[in-house]
Amino acid sequence: MPGVTSPNPNDPRVIRTRRLILDAFVDQLNKKDFYTITINDITQKATINRATFYAHFQDKYALLETLLSDAFLEYVIKRIDAEARLSEETIQKLILSLCDYHDSSNQCVHKYNSVAPILEEHIKNQLEQFILQLITREANNTDQRTLELAANILSWSIYGVTFRWNAEGKKSLLQL
Repeated sequence: MPGVTSPNPNDPRVIRTRRLILDAFVDQLNKKDFYTITINDITQKATINRATFYAHFQDKYALLETLLSDAFLEYVIKRIDAEARLSEETIQKLILSLCDYHDSSNQCVHKYNSVAPILEEHIKNQLEQFILQLITREANNTDQRTLELAANILSWSIYGVTFRWNAEGKKSLLQL
């Protein structure tokens, strides 16, 4: 919107407010189905007004996307070095990171199935972008479309394996 500036992401007050909003949202996800959570529920828990919420997030879907992105990156960064290259070891670490992510999502979201379709699409996209970065580091003269296709295939495969692991009762990770 013209005339509206977005908050400075480095301002400590902005960081604190975003944290309040995210914490309030997680609290609501632990109690309610995603689709029944209202902006009012979040703002009351975060002790902010609606205008402040909308200064930070467009809607609850944008808030969910931020929450998912932050959580996913946190799990990946724990296991994979920033300068990693695509290797069997990196793929194994990605699988373990995604298993951790699924496990955490099951525990912190009241009705995991209500956000599963949103989660799935978002994670596939993030995983694909991450893998594309890894592949691009190794590619010398490979065209971009081929790299994107390889990243897509690999990301969907990794997601599929971890989704199935999650859906089938989280059997041993060694079986993956």
